[in-house]
This record gives sequence, C-alpha cells and structure tokens, in this order.
Amino acid sequence: MTKDEKNHLRKVAELGCIVCRRLGFLGTPSEVHHLRAGRGWGKSSHFHTIPLCPEHHRGRTGVHGLGTKGFPKHYGFTEEDLLTEVYQLLGIEK
Repeated sequence: MTKDEKNHLRKVAELGCIVCRRLGFLGTPSEVHHLRAGRGWGKSSHFHTIPLCPEHHRGRTGVHGLGTKGFPKHYGFTEEDLLTEVYQLLGIEK
C-alpha cells in the first residue's frame, strides 16, 4: 500500500460511519469498506472506500449482511451514493 493510499484510508475512517451520519448520528467509529457493488467478489481500489461502523459494515443491517442489492432497498441509497458523499466531505472531485 502506498503512502497516499494509507493517508486516504485514514481520512476516510476519521469521518465516522457515513450511514450513521445520514441517520443523524455524527462521529460513530468506523471501519473502511471497499465498495462491492458491480465488482463481483473482487476488491476495489483503496480510493473507492467508505467508512462504516461495524453494524453497517458487517452486521445484519450492513452492506455485507444485506448484500449489494438488499442494502439500497433497505436504506434508499447505494454504496456509490455514499462514496460521492465521502468525496464531497473530503473535497475530492469525482
């Protein structure tokens, strides 16, 4: 992993869970999730990541628990929507 990738992942994690943020809970500790939607079982780039708390990442109501089709059905937004929001918060042009 490059220095730039490590720095980016640190900044992403420091945002706190992006789903919790949308639900009005700021600063929830997070893990970094590599986007899966449209990528099969492969892992995306370290720059295609979003911060998720353990529940929204690996839990029953998380992206791994609900799956890439169930997650947007449950919440009304996609991983890509969350990535766009992360980029905006970090000042990154998509």
